[in-house]
Amino acid sequence: MALLRSGWLWRQTSVLRRWKLNWCDLWIDGSLCFYKSDSRRELEHRTCLKRTCIDVRSGLECAGVTPPESNPRENLVVVQLHDGSTLNLCANSEDESIAWKLTLLETRRNPVFTYDPYDDSYQAVPLNSYHTVYITPGAGPGTHQVVVQRDPFDDVAEHLVLGLLAGLAAGAAMRSFLWMPLLFC
Repeated sequence: MALLRSGWLWRQTSVLRRWKLNWCDLWIDGSLCFYKSDSRRELEHRTCLKRTCIDVRSGLECAGVTPPESNPRENLVVVQLHDGSTLNLCANSEDESIAWKLTLLETRRNPVFTYDPYDDSYQAVPLNSYHTVYITPGAGPGTHQVVVQRDPFDDVAEHLVLGLLAGLAAGAAMRSFLWMPLLFC
């Protein structure tokens, strides 16, 4: 999966409304992940922006939100979600907050397209966290080639369910044969 942006952000908790410093990763599938440290071992919170994000505001547009201590209001980034809640973030500088806002908006709006040379058309690829995406520079200026590699274990669940159903049917059939020795005694 391609990482679009990462760095330290202050995140306001939803219950106690305290500010916590988290390592933040924004992935190409729209997942915004918050970790305790930059080692990315303990996931604290995850939000899928492609499905839940309505709008992103930064700086003085963020009315009603108080930034953490020693940070000005210009560093704020507020993400409005579909359920009416907000995700309040604060960057270390005004430039960084604007960069986060633009990246969040770009992630929310832009799907990934692949070119099919047989149909001579572009098709949108629904990305999720199980796909691997490679982005390489294209042939011309401003063009990029996107390669989406699907997870090889995508079909495992289907085979597992079919195996469970076959085992269930075989067990039901074998249950009647287990009573045979008792009937002949």
